[in-house]
Amino acid sequence: MTTSKIEANGSLSASETVAYFSMEIALDPAMPTYSGGLGVLAGDTLRAAADLGVQMIAVTLLHRQGYLSQTIDQDGWQQESIVEWHVEDYCRELPSRVQVCIEGRNLYIRGWRFDVVGCGGHVIPVLLLDTDLHVNSTADRALTQQLYGGDQRHRLCQEVVLGIGGVRMLRSLQLDKLVQFHMNEGHAALLGLELLDERAKSLGRNTFNGEDVQAVRRQCVFTTHTPVPAGHDRFDFDLVEQVLGRSDIFEMHEVFCCAGELNMTYLALNLSHYVNGVAKKHGEVSRHMLVPKDANHHYDIDHITNGVHVPTWTAPAFAALFDRYLTGWREDSASLRGVLAIPASEVWNAHQTAKLRLIDEINARQNLQFDSETITIGFARRATAYKRANLLISDPERLKSIAAQTGPIQIVFAGKSHPRDEGGKQIIQQIIRSQNKLTPEVRLVYLANYDWELARLIVAGVDVWLNSPQPPLEASGTSGMKAALNGVPSLSILDGWWIEGCVEGVTGWAFGASTPADSSDSDRFTNDASALYEALERTVLPLYYRKPDEWRRIMSHAIALNGSYFNTQRMVQQYVLKAYYEA
Repeated sequence: MTTSKIEANGSLSASETVAYFSMEIALDPAMPTYSGGLGVLAGDTLRAAADLGVQMIAVTLLHRQGYLSQTIDQDGWQQESIVEWHVEDYCRELPSRVQVCIEGRNLYIRGWRFDVVGCGGHVIPVLLLDTDLHVNSTADRALTQQLYGGDQRHRLCQEVVLGIGGVRMLRSLQLDKLVQFHMNEGHAALLGLELLDERAKSLGRNTFNGEDVQAVRRQCVFTTHTPVPAGHDRFDFDLVEQVLGRSDIFEMHEVFCCAGELNMTYLALNLSHYVNGVAKKHGEVSRHMLVPKDANHHYDIDHITNGVHVPTWTAPAFAALFDRYLTGWREDSASLRGVLAIPASEVWNAHQTAKLRLIDEINARQNLQFDSETITIGFARRATAYKRANLLISDPERLKSIAAQTGPIQIVFAGKSHPRDEGGKQIIQQIIRSQNKLTPEVRLVYLANYDWELARLIVAGVDVWLNSPQPPLEASGTSGMKAALNGVPSLSILDGWWIEGCVEGVTGWAFGASTPADSSDSDRFTNDASALYEALERTVLPLYYRKPDEWRRIMSHAIALNGSYFNTQRMVQQYVLKAYYEA
């Protein structure tokens, strides 16, 4: 086996190095190695860690065909196609090869390296695992082709590659002294099995025991990112035994077995010394949802609220503004508090510049005659039912009436639906079909193929960021944080991060019920829609059109209060202190 040592600024074989595992990571706008929130957060995390000089290395899958490219047909229905990109243009191949056993056969894995470089030059290598090798079967070569594709067997095989193959790749690169393994979601939980096997073998044993479990727990950190059941992978024992080729793990029932299946979330919980949700509310929800299956277990679930990488998501006009007034803002995100000392007129001018960039893009794509004087509401994220993108357009006549009375409205929608999420696709179609019902008082556009670059235009170019999930299903959400960096206040349900970020009338506004109701989902939808319309009619639109000075004050406070705190620099510092290097 060929080995090579990773070299970067500083020694990655030092005992302080953290191994960060995620099924998807957004590394470059031209690399479709992510689908949405989890991947974008992972990329922002690595960029902040590089800025801070944290010793870290990341592991993910390559995803040669990415997630999906989205077009929308004349009927408003999403169509998906493969994303074409060339890994050689962005990454360099490593000489190491490792193997894992799947269904009794050897599967070979190679690694590609991508460097995340911080503002001070510190490098965090990212290892992208690839099974597309001629020595593998056609089916095995496809395991790292596409993100979130295939059946249960395919998914489990992918997770073997990520968890077990990822640890072996790190070892092949002579990274033997990793202080912590950070699992994001349960996708990487099988790394714990590999660490158990490693420890047992190092002590001359063929099987691991309870002492090994406790030793591995001290090495592992687990972050759960979703309260939605679909985010927690579960596999029946027959499939697990078929893929892994071993039944010995089921003898350690308290670690590997949960309700008659291998639940990857519970495996990660059982093998981690530190566990967290991604917002204060999500931590509470997780403690209620992830209940131990027997009296001998107790899960201490903390929270570290998500953030966004400030330099990545700050629009050029705002970056130029901050450069003039806030020395070192890229190195110190907390310095954004100083925005309150910047003349409000200059904040407004920067925003208008960003808004014109977005409007130019919209009119170039669809020529809908959007203009910079009309209040523009943005909603861009994964299209799925619980996020309720259709809440705003659920009563077209009322929305038109509000616009007629208080001032015209422009709405920008964007977001992809998973190919198998028919409900999400129907929501996209419903939004697009509402266009004709809303004119001329309300202009609406749905921008296809939402990606990193388009996100940067939208979060900076709209006037209000709308977030309308069904509580408590939004773990955190980060799009509103990106908007806040650019002086865009949020209008949001009190769920996820907004519970912590909302200062009513100062950083934005809240609407609707903040806790799950006893009423049906349809009644809840109707009530929240009514609350949204009331907030627009009574507060948001009158403020925008009649009180510009007050509106600009809110813009500045969105940056100063939310932007300065809800960022990955603060977030990574909390992981370092609470999870990675705890006393």
